[in-house]
Amino acid sequence: MIVGEMKDLPPGFEKVKQFTLVDALLGRRARRFFMGASIPDGYFKYTSSRGPEPLSELEQMTILTAMGGNTGWHNLIMRGERYAPYLSNYACSAGGRTFPSAAGFHTSELFFTDDNGVYFLESRDVPASGSRSKEGKLELEEILQSARSRIHKLDDVRLQLPPQVPHMEAHNTWVANHPGTTLVIPVGDLAQHVLAGICYYVQNGVCFYDDVHGNEIEGLRQYADLVDAENPYPLTFLEMWSLSEVTAELSTSCYAGMLMLQAVGLGGWMFNGLDPFSLLGASGDPEVKGLGFRYDTDDRWSLPNPTGLPGVFEGYTPPHYKNMRKAVDALAERKFGPGGPFNPQTPGYYKDTPGVRSSAQRYSEEFRECAALQAQYIFETFGKFPGTVPSIFVMPYLQAQHIDLEFYDRFYEPGSYLQTHAEHMKMWHPDR
Repeated sequence: MIVGEMKDLPPGFEKVKQFTLVDALLGRRARRFFMGASIPDGYFKYTSSRGPEPLSELEQMTILTAMGGNTGWHNLIMRGERYAPYLSNYACSAGGRTFPSAAGFHTSELFFTDDNGVYFLESRDVPASGSRSKEGKLELEEILQSARSRIHKLDDVRLQLPPQVPHMEAHNTWVANHPGTTLVIPVGDLAQHVLAGICYYVQNGVCFYDDVHGNEIEGLRQYADLVDAENPYPLTFLEMWSLSEVTAELSTSCYAGMLMLQAVGLGGWMFNGLDPFSLLGASGDPEVKGLGFRYDTDDRWSLPNPTGLPGVFEGYTPPHYKNMRKAVDALAERKFGPGGPFNPQTPGYYKDTPGVRSSAQRYSEEFRECAALQAQYIFETFGKFPGTVPSIFVMPYLQAQHIDLEFYDRFYEPGSYLQTHAEHMKMWHPDR
């Protein structure tokens, strides 16, 4: 158990801070077989002689901090030629995390599950978790404790995701989300990301047309002083591009966790072999609760559309907002309101923080109307927002677990795991 003063830490924790990036990069490997696992057949047929060994809270928090810890203030983007001398107003968060996000949008959060329940780690809008030294250093203990304070428990049992096809790929049924493991699920608000993308493009004089139905978005020409209505971009480009950006955000979060697994000496891997609809709770099977997200269906869609978990993680789209204009206003509040990156009252580490934060161009009424017009068209035409991609997106995931060394010693030559794995139990669990 972690204590408030971070005392009596196992020696393995200090070793983590000494582990090199090169060793993490070159030592990274998927190590799926864990204590308590069993492969019933085939060349790798093997049953662990150990029972499941859940991660300690400290081990778990070290991985979660790597995947979603706040690392101080976002540096912001310094200049955009089209609207100079105003500061770029793209970012949605004043804080930075352990992984990057396109233009500082930061529209994702972490969910995770273990033997004791399902949890939510809120981190995208928190203030800086710690102060950097003059050398630019942050203390891992401080960041870890801050992350720990923002965890909310959502359920008292492990995520309800049956270990069988079609809820997970056949090659994961023996290993994914099993007792003893911690499964971490970064979830992206793709609706918010697309909306932030529309605002980004309006800021740069670009608007969109519906290339699916071959329609111009009626009313855009009245905003000729903001956007080039004669040369709009295709809507599918915006949504595909946004999906790619969200995937990069979720993937780099998982990759940061994957590198930390090597430093801690834990097994596990990042993967995409879980059905996203079953995971979110949109499989249509009431017995497969997943994360319990709200979802809708429509004859116009080939797949259900999850929109958010009410009161916890709500997508910037109806039904969580009355209409897309309300969602635009909420996005503006996130940027310019209390705690936002462009609010002069938000702290920072600039020599003139109020001057920096007040130098970005704020959204005018005309700007908001232009962005909302396009977003509302998408919602009304396709019945959802975004129109051609999901409102909520998940993929990939990270699983962390205690490696079963006996399995690797039996089937692999020496070198299949790192010294941190060989010494893990001694360094992190000396009492065992």
